[in-house]
Amino acid sequence: MRTVTSPSAPGHPVGASPAEALRRELRAIGRRAAAGVAAARHAWRRSLQLRVVTFTLVTAGALVGAFAYLVVELTTNSSLDRAVQAAAQQVRDDASRAQEQLSAHQQPGDRRLEDTMRWVVDRLSQPAGPRTGSERLVLLEPPIGAAARPVATGGLPVERAVSGQLAVEVANGQVARQIVTVQLQDQRTTYLVYGVPIPPGWGYGPPFRLYVLTPLTAEIEAAADVRNTVLVTGAALVVLLAALTGLVTRMVVRPVRLAARTAQRLSAGLLDQRMLVKGEDDLALLAESFNQMATNLQRQIVRLEEMSRQQRRFTSDVSHELRTPLTTVRMAADLLFNERKSYSPEVARSAELLQHELDRFEDLLTELLEISRFDAGFATLDSEPVDLAEIVRRAVTRLSALCARNGTALQMRLPERPVIAEVDPRRVERILRNLIGNAAEYGEGRPLVVTLACDDQAAAITVRDYGVGLRPGEERLVFNRFWRADPSRTRRTGGTGLGLSISMEDAKLHGGWLDAWGRPGRGSQFRLTLPLRSGEQVTSSPLPLTPDDADAPLPAASTPDGSVAAGPDGGQAPAAAPDGSVAPAAAPGGPSGTPGATVAPRQGAAEVPRADPELTGRGAAP
Repeated sequence: MRTVTSPSAPGHPVGASPAEALRRELRAIGRRAAAGVAAARHAWRRSLQLRVVTFTLVTAGALVGAFAYLVVELTTNSSLDRAVQAAAQQVRDDASRAQEQLSAHQQPGDRRLEDTMRWVVDRLSQPAGPRTGSERLVLLEPPIGAAARPVATGGLPVERAVSGQLAVEVANGQVARQIVTVQLQDQRTTYLVYGVPIPPGWGYGPPFRLYVLTPLTAEIEAAADVRNTVLVTGAALVVLLAALTGLVTRMVVRPVRLAARTAQRLSAGLLDQRMLVKGEDDLALLAESFNQMATNLQRQIVRLEEMSRQQRRFTSDVSHELRTPLTTVRMAADLLFNERKSYSPEVARSAELLQHELDRFEDLLTELLEISRFDAGFATLDSEPVDLAEIVRRAVTRLSALCARNGTALQMRLPERPVIAEVDPRRVERILRNLIGNAAEYGEGRPLVVTLACDDQAAAITVRDYGVGLRPGEERLVFNRFWRADPSRTRRTGGTGLGLSISMEDAKLHGGWLDAWGRPGRGSQFRLTLPLRSGEQVTSSPLPLTPDDADAPLPAASTPDGSVAAGPDGGQAPAAAPDGSVAPAAAPGGPSGTPGATVAPRQGAAEVPRADPELTGRGAAP
């Protein structure tokens, strides 16, 4: 069946039920309401003036409302009390006149009694003086057994305004009153109803019951006028107070906003920005103090920038100047190192130590030059589409001998498909070598796990070790230059203390992240997150920073003969190939580099051949 859409509502089927249309409308209203609430919350958080004006409006409105209620209540009660007192006096007079006329009848069966009752009702219905509003209404009910019927003003159903309780009280000889709103004529009217018993002329039996209804229209209108006047006056007062508060708040907030904007410009590097000083009040003092602070900050920043520039230039110059004598010393040291077997054991050992320290010194110079390039802003990124899995394999292969010396097995968990990303392969490999070398240094001989994963936006590589771990707060300090978790610990990999700092700068240069997790005695995990396309920024990582096995039992360390008791997954790790390359894991049929591939340690592994000094991983130890 084909669905036909309405031209007036694209995408909505013509045959949609009213319930579905109602749900769509309700969802649209809900989205608009949510957007409005979000905008209001944003404005409330951002605007101090809005909060002050709103607080003033609410407070003033509450005070004015309470005052208006008190004034209207007092005015209404006072007017009603006056009306009740006047009506009570009038009812007493009316009762006296009615009794004078009704006492002339000495027998309840007197046929003229009803005529007298009509005359009394007519006379009492006339107002005693000038009064606005409806006329008074009178109801006169004869005693039970009298030869007469109840008489009311104009034949109106006045008995509707008499409640049962009021009738009972009057029948028992009591004077009672009530206020009732009832429609007896054209419109509903509020009456003050007074009920008065009148003794009969024959001296026995129940009394006549006289009910006088006095309209309270004038009093209600007066109270309404007072209420409206108070409300209008109060509303005008609240609005005026809010406007004054807004103006005063604007006078105070405006310099603060100008100070905030000036501070933002200063933070952006515009150190010549200053506030305009007007007058001699507190706000002018604030502007002068802010300008003085900005001047001092500019002076200090310029001085520190000059000192930093001189320091960077000194470091770069010294590093370059040391290249020439280092090359000469290197040539002599290489000659001694190659001929060490012809010397005595003491001299041969000295040649080996000299070679080792020269390697480390050369690495330090290389990393100092790299740090200088980062500090000067001259570091460039040579991005090209590469398979990150190949970079991981290459870094693991180059550090396999190093891990073998430390008795550490390497495991790789790589996806089956290539992970293509636009990165600088030289810098990414340097990051991985630093991370793996750092993990081998502090891994306590337990296996290392290198994991690669990706999503639509980014790729992530984690290096997990099960060594000493990091204490709380050290996951940020570990990237500082020359920082060491344990200064008393002797380096085994010859690191310079700059490897992780350079790795962090390399990650930032790609627009990515480099962060760390660690727990004492549970190992650590470093995560590198890079965008798949050059120039983009990373917003999320495909791999979590906290490993899944953070609370799992630690894997076993290597045995004295160089083998590994068990990997992180509990499987037996295979031995490495004779040349130190990656050997296949115990997974069935898994080629090198597939998920679970492992590099196991071996006894007497050869030294890693010297690579390009700029790619060395020996600066990885923090």
